[in-house]
Parts: sequence; structure tokens; C-alpha cells
Amino acid sequence: MPEPQDTIIATLMEQLIQAGPDGMAQAFTALFNLAMRLERERHLGAEPYERSADRRGYANGYKPKTLDTPAGTVTVQVPKTRDTDEPFYPQSLERGRRSCRAVMLAVAEMYVKGVSTRDAAKVTAEFGLKSLSSMQVSRAAALLDEELQAWRSRPLGTVSYLPLDARYEKVRKGGVVRDAAILSAIGIDPDGRRHVLGVCAALSEAEVHWRAFLDDLVARGLRGVRFITSDDHAGLRAARQAVFPGARWQRCHFHLAQNAIQHAPDATIRKSIGADLRQVWNASTLPQAEEELKRLVQAYQATAPKLAGWLESAVPEGLTVFRLPDHHRRRMRTANPIERAIQQEIKRRTTKVRVFPNESALLRLVTAILIEIDKEWATTDRVYINMNDRDD
Repeated sequence: MPEPQDTIIATLMEQLIQAGPDGMAQAFTALFNLAMRLERERHLGAEPYERSADRRGYANGYKPKTLDTPAGTVTVQVPKTRDTDEPFYPQSLERGRRSCRAVMLAVAEMYVKGVSTRDAAKVTAEFGLKSLSSMQVSRAAALLDEELQAWRSRPLGTVSYLPLDARYEKVRKGGVVRDAAILSAIGIDPDGRRHVLGVCAALSEAEVHWRAFLDDLVARGLRGVRFITSDDHAGLRAARQAVFPGARWQRCHFHLAQNAIQHAPDATIRKSIGADLRQVWNASTLPQAEEELKRLVQAYQATAPKLAGWLESAVPEGLTVFRLPDHHRRRMRTANPIERAIQQEIKRRTTKVRVFPNESALLRLVTAILIEIDKEWATTDRVYINMNDRDD
């Protein structure tokens, strides 16, 4: 026979008097079990062993269940039933699930803030919760998926300038560690303010992935793009030409400089080529820049003919920015609005993970990071570019 309710409560009160706060977990467990038993009695329409014409089924023992609660990690006894028309599940346990969800969402927030699993476990241990495993952290982070997907799917509007970039992270795919590309886009709107537009994870920068990403931006309402800054990846080139055929394209100066170093035949030229290119890029006008480039090509024609040929064909793609107003050029000649504000922050957070279990886990963390950045820009960012002047 179960103990009378008043006896149980009196016993718990005595426990708390004797043990103080240290007895909270035990008291919580007993009260929780009592609440679930009372719910079962109401569901069945009869108390234990009671003969009643209103009885709607029978008690059928208990099933243990572990819960993470504000009182710590506890094991409760969930009442079961049999011979009932409707299944029984305690409402108190459902509320406990919501409490557990709140705890796990807090763990997820720690994770996306860059807190390691070990450090998160230390924090939760202070609240009486058992140590967290990496799998538990992953499940906790998955609770954020609905919110993150809503942000990735939100409507977009008019954007004048569109920097695009990608970085690579390690993921497991079919038991093998592979590189996965994080494709990201930011936009500068007609008021000159920055916005993070979107992100996706793909196994490469192939045209099909870039095309799908850019098509999604357009489907969400992106319009008005007049100028794009990006690297010269073949997949991205083909995708942007297909999706934004009327937009001017600027080849990122930072990536151009890296490419030039790779084409340099010796260490001496590798050290000097960056300064040489800055003479071109820092020109006041497009004709002056073209003249500086011509002199640079001629200077390397004899000593590094392959480099000279590459400079002649590639560097003009980095001069499109001269068609913008003077005070727009420094902002838009590279993809640094993404590189500095986004990629470096992603790198800081993903360093602790090293290898992601799948693309979804990678996308989850990166999306959470970008939401933080986008909110910060929306609330604290000043005008990034004064858009009062128009380009030619």
C-alpha cells in the first residue's frame, strides 16, 4: 500500500529540516513521484485498490526515468497504466521535459558561444547536473535548429553591394574526414548598412553549390545587387554570372595578392610583389591604375615572364572598383567585410571543435555565430558606407 500523502509530505519536511538545501534533490524526487501518482489516479478515476464503476483502467507499475532539473539530475518513477482507452502520460513530466529543454538550451547557448564541452560540464556540475558528453551537447545544440532555420529562411530586401566568401572546416562524411565549404554572403543596403544575408554548408565550392546558395538569396527576396566582390573561384564565377548577370564584379585584392605570390618564381619577388600591386591599387583613377599595371608587367617581362603574363590577364579584374565613388573603394576592393568580421570569428569558435560530426552540426554552429554578428550590426553598427554618391 502506498503511503498516505500527508505522511509523505511530513517525511519530506523532516528531511529538509535535517539536510537543508542538500536534501532538495531527494525531496524533489519524492514530490515529483507523488504528483505523477495523483495524476494517474485522476486519469483512472479511482485510487489504488478502489472498486469503482467509474474506473477507466488499472495501474501497471512504474518505469524509471532520469531527468536534469534545477534540483540536479534525479531519477523519477513514471507511473504506467493498462486497459485504458487513452494513453497516460503525466503532465508534470511534460513540464519537467520543458524544464529539461530550458537546461539543454542553456548548454546549447554555451556551445555556440565557444564554450568547450568540458567547460560546459563544469558549469552544469555546479547546478548538480551530471557531466555532459559531446553527444549530449550535440543534442542540446540541435534544439536550436528551428530558430536557426527560420533565420536562414527569413525574407531579404534591396542590397546594393554583395561581398561573397567561403572558408573550409573539417567534417566527417561516411566515416572519412573531409573539407566542407561554408559559403556566406553579406550585403550593404541602400542606406549603407551591413547585413549578414545567409550561409550554407557544402562539400565544395562547385558551381552547383554556389548557384543553389545564390538562387536561395534571390528566392528570399534579394534584389538590387549592382556590385559583387569575391575571389575568382571557377564555381563562384559561373554561379554569379548566371544569377546576377547585370552586376559588376570586383576580384578581391587580398586573394589577388595571394595568387600573385604563388605565381612568383623566387623568394625575392614573393616579398616585393605585394608592394608592387599596391602601387596599382592605390592609384587615384582607373587610367592611372592601368598605367601602373602596364609598368609592372614590363618590369617583370624579362625576369619573370610567366608572372608578367598572369599580372596582365588577372589584375585588370581587380580594377572594377575604380568605377565606384572614391570613399566606396577601400570598403569594396576586398572581401574583408566578411574575412575580418565573420571568418575570423568563425575560426575562433570552430577551433575548439576541430572535426564536426556532420555538415548539419557545422552549419548549426556557424549560423548561430552569424546571427550574433547580424544582431550586433543591426543594433550598434554605424553606416558602413556613405551611399549618397552613386557609382558611374
